Amino acid sequence: MVIRLSERWPEVSSDRLLSECVPPPRFADVRFATYRPDPDEPSQAEALEVLSERATKLARPRPAPTLWSRLRGGRGGSSSGARESAVDKPGIYLDGGFGVGKTHLLASLWHEASGPKMYCTFVELTNLVGALGLRAAVEALSSYRLICIDEFELDDPGDTMLISRLLGQLVAAGVELAATSNTLPDKLGEGRFQAIDFLREIQALAAHFDVRRIDGPDYRHRGLPVAPEPWPDERVEQTAADRPGASCDHFVDLHRHLAELHPSKYGALLDGVETVAITDIRPLTDENVALRMVVLADRMYDRNLPLLAGGVALDQLFSPEMLKGGYRKKYLRALSRLIALTRESVDHATS
Repeated sequence: MVIRLSERWPEVSSDRLLSECVPPPRFADVRFATYRPDPDEPSQAEALEVLSERATKLARPRPAPTLWSRLRGGRGGSSSGARESAVDKPGIYLDGGFGVGKTHLLASLWHEASGPKMYCTFVELTNLVGALGLRAAVEALSSYRLICIDEFELDDPGDTMLISRLLGQLVAAGVELAATSNTLPDKLGEGRFQAIDFLREIQALAAHFDVRRIDGPDYRHRGLPVAPEPWPDERVEQTAADRPGASCDHFVDLHRHLAELHPSKYGALLDGVETVAITDIRPLTDENVALRMVVLADRMYDRNLPLLAGGVALDQLFSPEMLKGGYRKKYLRALSRLIALTRESVDHATS
């Protein structure tokens, strides 16, 4: 029987939310030893060396707080009062374009670190805090050795203040941080929000990180991926009916249902699903709907779920205005991922 995502109402406990904060399956086996720096980009080898050095420290259990560290606000380390070195900073921040290996290095650091530890995207972290509440999130995470945050973005003022408060309290409790992004931390939020209050929050975040730039081919020169031709809706429905574990939903039914669910439940929405089919996909003009589809695309990509798509071609999903706006990176990432999942379905059907 075909699964209808629009008829599912998953319940997700806080324990499950925390237990699922691990690298996605495609990064489950990466390690520092499998990272291959580009010999023409020395910053990649430098980042590998810096992360490996930090991993050596994080592989040891979290040290018990000393009197000095308590006086400093929870940070352990030397009591000499010397200026904090890069490795002593509570966080490391990898900035660079797409496809230069930032996520590979971040996941490798997570694999090397002792527990308890957490790996999530920035969107997943904001969703987690939204589901648990800030106080409960701080209580749950304050004992962690390491928190890794992939695709760190601050393009929403509410998220800026929320995550700034969360990370500030976690750093004070002795938690180490690692993050990746395509924007340097003191530039986060530029292009969308220039209010002094938010810039102050962003600058406070930047102080927690040792910033490392990883250079490589500029993703902006690669252009948008070309979407495969969409299938007729009838073919989408029939193929879904023939595949075990396939879901099939009308696009409007699906995005209306997503509006009724907290984004932290989108992963559970896909439990037991092996293929996702969507009919009558239409261009989006509502930013809220578009951002929900971005989160669903991320959860599908994490699970490597092939996509059967009917309606307009996927490269028409987000309006030209959206692709020029402040959430441009999110939309481009979602398009790249959805198109890749659609190609997997096409390859599966022709094999």
